[in-house]
Amino acid sequence: MAMGRAMDDVIIAAATGVAFTGETGATSTNAQTAIAAGGAGLTIAKLRTAKQTFDLASVDPSIPRHIVVGPEQITNLLATTEVTSSDFNTVKALVQGELDSFLGFKFTVSNRLAKSGNDRTCIAFAQDGITLGIGKDVSARIDERADKSYATQVYYCQSIGATRMEEAKVLGIVCQEA
Repeated sequence: MAMGRAMDDVIIAAATGVAFTGETGATSTNAQTAIAAGGAGLTIAKLRTAKQTFDLASVDPSIPRHIVVGPEQITNLLATTEVTSSDFNTVKALVQGELDSFLGFKFTVSNRLAKSGNDRTCIAFAQDGITLGIGKDVSARIDERADKSYATQVYYCQSIGATRMEEAKVLGIVCQEA
């Protein structure tokens, strides 16, 4: 699980941090935060703006679109009629208390997203907008340590990195939390 969380952290950092571009990788590019908090949590209007931003940038609609949000953003959406009513949405979100997809975005909940004050930056991206590279696959060892009263030592390592492949395919959505 710790390696999975480490992978999540690398991907989130790549989506929201500085990326190096150009032939030699010397040009730094900041992540775009397209949708500001505006004193609100995650709203249908912010999701529509994210969809429109991708559509205006000619992001192929056949490429799966994802959004990574915190638990409070799911709560924000579950409080709106458009998400929970079967008149608007074929997925019955209130039955399970979770939201799988809406407006073409597949939702993933993470507690690892950055928070500054009361603002959490959520990430919307097209599937090919972020790439994870694995330099060294998982290496694991479990041994006893004689110098530690024969306690079990678990060693686990992996070399990974991630980057934004196309700036137009990755958006930050700032959502205010209570």
